Amino acid sequence: MSKPSAKTYELPEENADETRAADYVAAYGKAAGKTRRPRQKFKQTEVGMIPEDWEVTRIDSFAAIKTGARNTQDRKEDGIYPFFVRSQEVQSIDSYSFDTEAVLTAGDGVGTGKVFHYIAGRFDVHQRVYCIAEFSERLVGRYFFYQFSIRFFDRIMSMTAKSSVDSVRMEMIAGMLIPLPSPAEQCAIAAALSDVDGLLEALDRLIAKKRDLKKAAMQQLLTGKHRLPGFTGKWETKRLGDLFVLRAGTSKGKYRREHGRYFIVDMGSITREGKLSVSKMTDFEGDFLETGELVMPKDDIGGGLIIGRTGYIDADHKYILSDHVYALKLIEGDSKFLSFFINGYATNSSLRSKVTGSAQLGISKKTVEEQVVSVPDPVEQGVIASILSDMDEEIAALESRREKTRLLKQGMMQELLTGRIRLIEPEGAG
Repeated sequence: MSKPSAKTYELPEENADETRAADYVAAYGKAAGKTRRPRQKFKQTEVGMIPEDWEVTRIDSFAAIKTGARNTQDRKEDGIYPFFVRSQEVQSIDSYSFDTEAVLTAGDGVGTGKVFHYIAGRFDVHQRVYCIAEFSERLVGRYFFYQFSIRFFDRIMSMTAKSSVDSVRMEMIAGMLIPLPSPAEQCAIAAALSDVDGLLEALDRLIAKKRDLKKAAMQQLLTGKHRLPGFTGKWETKRLGDLFVLRAGTSKGKYRREHGRYFIVDMGSITREGKLSVSKMTDFEGDFLETGELVMPKDDIGGGLIIGRTGYIDADHKYILSDHVYALKLIEGDSKFLSFFINGYATNSSLRSKVTGSAQLGISKKTVEEQVVSVPDPVEQGVIASILSDMDEEIAALESRREKTRLLKQGMMQELLTGRIRLIEPEGAG
């Protein structure tokens, strides 16, 4: 039987229904002509329970392990070959030292045990990156990539008494044990997981495209460079203090509980993208926020990047305003539009340029109130807000799909890489 390939699945259209993990695994099993085999036998090994017909082998018995010879400064912004350094981001370079199929991992730094790459072709490698290549005929490189990436961190943590690892020694890789089914089953497993990787990459590209479109729309619509049909009136110059009543929060985060009735909005609840991201909770009643109010951090200890960003309070939860945050209650206009507007480059940059302090940065209530903006009439504000909100919802839906797909892949790896689901019928089964 030929192995399943990435062509088995077509990437979904932008408006396709979300793919559920269970459905995808079942669909792939059907494409491979196989399903779960509850009657198969398992055995206990150094890497856990695996099918009886799988073997366990050291990495150095089926691959060569080397390090690169390049330094970070050797990278070229417009280089023609991939350059693997100690991070998940792949750089570029004009030279290549390898022309092969390989798996790479960071030898030290923050990516130790967490950064993995697979490549087949020409590339170059940093001197503190390990390159595992020259695979024997009984090993499928892509299969090894998936097995190595889920097992290596636990391997290096088991070989140190500390809670973190400074660097990787050659023996940590060479002596690591990997479970191996037949090459045909390795191909099937690698193809299944590669399909999901392809889906994740397609979603990443689509999300990036939608974000770029939104950014372009904000630059046009929030500056008046592009006017929507039917709107020609002159934009008015206002102070934020003319548009909002500001108040500072007083509720203390120390009253938070792991599970509570209310969400606490503190200075960490607004992201750099101007989104509300709240996880802390409390049972203590305090300064409740109303739907449509904006929240803006007035202090920051992380470089001031969130000061001047606003989050929009929706009706989904009950929120309490903590200290270190301003609430902006609307006087006139469309609060959703004004949230987009304040988060736009021009207004946000202007606000952050007025931040004061050293260890803890901050912005005063008066400074926010005196910030001058130029805005259209409320009707045009509402139309612009609707357009940008629709874009946000589309991006959020894609991000949700991506997260579900990521969890799908995680579940598939747990099943396929341990042999609990078989895509190739074991020898002697029947």
